[in-house]
Amino acid sequence: MKTSVFAVDVGYGNTKSALRAASGSIATGMHPSLAPLAASRTLSGYGESVLTSRKVATIVIDQIEYEVGPDVSLTAAYGNTGRALSNDYVLSDNYAALLMGSIHFAGLTHIERLVLGLPVHNMKKYSGALRDRFTGTFDYGPGRVTVDKVVVIPQPLGSLVAASTNRQNEFGRDSAHLVIDVGYFTTDWVYANGFTMDDKRSDGIPGGASQIYQRIAALISRDQDDQVEDIERIDKALRERKPFFFYGNDIDLDPYLEQSQPVIAGVVKEMQNNVGQLANVRSIILSGGGGALYAPAIRKAFPRVTLEIIDSPCTANVKGFLIVGEAGLARERTAAAKA
Repeated sequence: MKTSVFAVDVGYGNTKSALRAASGSIATGMHPSLAPLAASRTLSGYGESVLTSRKVATIVIDQIEYEVGPDVSLTAAYGNTGRALSNDYVLSDNYAALLMGSIHFAGLTHIERLVLGLPVHNMKKYSGALRDRFTGTFDYGPGRVTVDKVVVIPQPLGSLVAASTNRQNEFGRDSAHLVIDVGYFTTDWVYANGFTMDDKRSDGIPGGASQIYQRIAALISRDQDDQVEDIERIDKALRERKPFFFYGNDIDLDPYLEQSQPVIAGVVKEMQNNVGQLANVRSIILSGGGGALYAPAIRKAFPRVTLEIIDSPCTANVKGFLIVGEAGLARERTAAAKA
C-alpha cells in the first residue's frame, strides 16, 4: 500500500506510528521499543489452538533477524530484552528494526514522506544520518518498502502541533508555550512563540521515565534482598495502576515512586535553569509516556503557570509529526503547481 505521509516516533520506551486513514481520521499504532534477536524456533500457535500466536514480525537488518511487535516479550533471561538506551540509539540496528516493524504493521510498501523525530539535543548531530539511512528502497525481511523523502523534526514540536490543532487562536506569534516531552530515556523541552522555537531556551537531557523505573527497581531489590531487573514490568504496572508482582507478592509501587522524587526533581531543576522565568508563558504542555510521573514536580517548579497534560500523551508527538509532514507536502505540491 502507498501513502503520502507516514509518521513514526521510535522512542526508547515505545514505537508509535500515525497515518491518515481513508475516513480522514488519524490512525495510530504502538509497540514496545524492544528488538530481541528472533528465536530459532516458534512454539506459539501449536497445540490445537491452546497456545495463541503472538503479533510479532521478524525484521532483518544487515542479515540479523530481530523480533518486533505489540506482543514482543517484556521479560527475558538475565534482562536481555533487546532494549537500547544510549545517545546514539538512532544509529543502532535496534532502531532500524523498530522503524521497519512499524512500516510492516501499517502494511505500507511506498511512503512519499516519512516523518521522524529526535530529542532536541540530538537534532544537529543525527538528523542528517537519519535522512541518509532511511531514504531509498529497502528489503527488511517481510517485504520491500520505498521511502521517497525523510523529514526529521524535534520531538516536542509534535506535541505543540497536536495541542494547537483545534485551538489556533491560542498559538499565535505572540503566544509563548513551553512543551515538555518526558520520554523513556530523555526529557526534552521546547520554548516556542507560536510555532517559532527559541533555541536558547529549548533543550533536553538524558533523564526520562526509565530513570524512575531503575530507581524503583533498586529500592525493591534492597527490600526484597534479590535483584530486580524487570523495569519493563515496573513501567507497565505504573501505567496500569497495578501492583508489581515479584516472587508471589503484589508490591505497591506508590511508596517507591515517592522515594524516587529526588531523581525527578533533579531533571526538573536542569530544565528550570535553562528556561528561566515563565511570566509570559500561556501554558506548559506536558507530553510523553512519563509525563504523569513528572507532573507534580513540574507543578511545584512553576506554580503560577497553567499546566496542561495533553490528551493521549504517548501518541501526541507522532500525531503532530503527521500533521507537519502533511503541511510540508501540501506546500511543496502548491509550489510545484505554480512553477
